[in-house]
Amino acid sequence: MKHFDIAVIPGDGIGKEVVPASLNVLNTIAELHGGLKFSFTEFPWSCEYYLEHGEMMPESGLETLKNFNAIFLGAVGNPEMVPDHISLWGLLIKIRRAFEQTINIRPAKYFKGLRSPLVNPKDFDLLVVRENSEGEYSEVGGRIHSGQDETAIQNAVFTRKGTERAMRYAFDLAKQRKNHVTSATKSNGIVHSMPFWDEVFRDVQKDYSDIGTASYHIDALAAAFVTKPEIFDVIVASNLFGDILTDIGGAIMGSIGIAPAANLNVNGKYPSMFEPVHGSAPDIVGKNIANPIGQIWTAKMMLDHFGEAELGQRLIDVIEEVTEDQYKTPDIGGKSTTNVVADEICSRLLKSEALSK
Repeated sequence: MKHFDIAVIPGDGIGKEVVPASLNVLNTIAELHGGLKFSFTEFPWSCEYYLEHGEMMPESGLETLKNFNAIFLGAVGNPEMVPDHISLWGLLIKIRRAFEQTINIRPAKYFKGLRSPLVNPKDFDLLVVRENSEGEYSEVGGRIHSGQDETAIQNAVFTRKGTERAMRYAFDLAKQRKNHVTSATKSNGIVHSMPFWDEVFRDVQKDYSDIGTASYHIDALAAAFVTKPEIFDVIVASNLFGDILTDIGGAIMGSIGIAPAANLNVNGKYPSMFEPVHGSAPDIVGKNIANPIGQIWTAKMMLDHFGEAELGQRLIDVIEEVTEDQYKTPDIGGKSTTNVVADEICSRLLKSEALSK
């Protein structure tokens, strides 16, 4: 029996709705497997927690979380309650940095039954590998002077270690997919960090002679995500560029509500964290219309991380069956509730197992 201890942080807004629905799916997966068990421990850390305690998570929070096999996160943030820079840096980014979750991966694919805003999506299926620990989101910088002389300085920090780590991860993933890696750069305009990025990419490329490569400036790459996403396989990008590209990926799928993400600790020292890309969507809280697919697809990525790729593939196949048969929430043109979509996925998982016996 494989036993995984999962720390569950529903967080804010619709996180408290889509996370329970997804846990039901994971329990169904465990039932299918027969030799797999999940233990879930829930933590109430959120903006509401901040208002009560003055912190997004307790001082001992990281020490508690480090003992789990993975962290399953819902959504963080409600700017009407707590400014975003406090909520994100007090919980999400705090965990990412402390647990050395240096790689962020976010897939985007065309789903049958979903209406992409693209006229002809051509069955695109791509994966963005985002460097997750430094780059443009470094904490180096500050503000000086005041009045007309007030100055804000934000330094982007790129290390060879961090850059190469993300690129090698991308190349290794490409071996399992379509053997192609695209680098997101802007070396024609950013004169220090991006030429460095290009140099490291060329160095890493030498060790993967069987993998095809391309390099796009980020502005042209963003446009190509819209005009011809089907040509891409794995894209490797810096922290900021990866963040922007993956939001475009969610948009061309039809809704950011179905986009998942994994924050990976690649050295095995700390747990990795799995979260959907969507926010807390406070405007639809309590209406039972939040799209659970992003959170459930995130569960699929967690299964992959645990070495259960076959179960993960079965789950993503069932998700697509459900959307094709029009079990969809309103954000993607349907009339189903959160629970109806999640329950239908569970039901079909059980039926698919029965049929395969």
